[in-house]
Amino acid sequence: MTLNQAQLKEILLNSPVSEVLPAIAELQLPNWWLAGGAVRNTVWRFLFGDDCKLVIKDFDIAFFDDKGERSQELGAKEALANQFPNYIFDVKNQASFARWRNGRQTFESTEDGISKWLHTATAVGVRVDSEGEWEFFTPYGLDDLFNGVIRPTPIHMNNVDASNKAASFLEKCPALKNIVL
Repeated sequence: MTLNQAQLKEILLNSPVSEVLPAIAELQLPNWWLAGGAVRNTVWRFLFGDDCKLVIKDFDIAFFDDKGERSQELGAKEALANQFPNYIFDVKNQASFARWRNGRQTFESTEDGISKWLHTATAVGVRVDSEGEWEFFTPYGLDDLFNGVIRPTPIHMNNVDASNKAASFLEKCPALKNIVL
């Protein structure tokens, strides 16, 4: 575990993320990661305090199952919602993303999907294994996350959605820095 990963774990241990990770692991979704806003916003709120109004809206869980059905996503979402009725869960099979979402591309792995999310600070995955050990997926490292940098991933350099999302982050958390490439 790198120093940045240890710091990330310490921040997340004192948040709802650490509460839901073991429950997600119990679902045994293939190659799953919790990524996105739950991780990013928890870190930014920790770093920038109450001036940062970004909160956990939902828990984005990505997994990869070539043979998976839509019911697999919905079943996992329902199981988590029953266990944590005050939280919202978004569970997506990266193998079949395009199958029931028009205009979406199919990914080769969970990591492929996460690495193509809009921003580098959002493309950070965490999970716990069956022994409760923390694992991390950080295709762009953790510097942008810890420095409050909003930077589009390479595939989204000129994407208006990435720009619009960055603007909404800045409205809620003015301490962030938007890097437009």
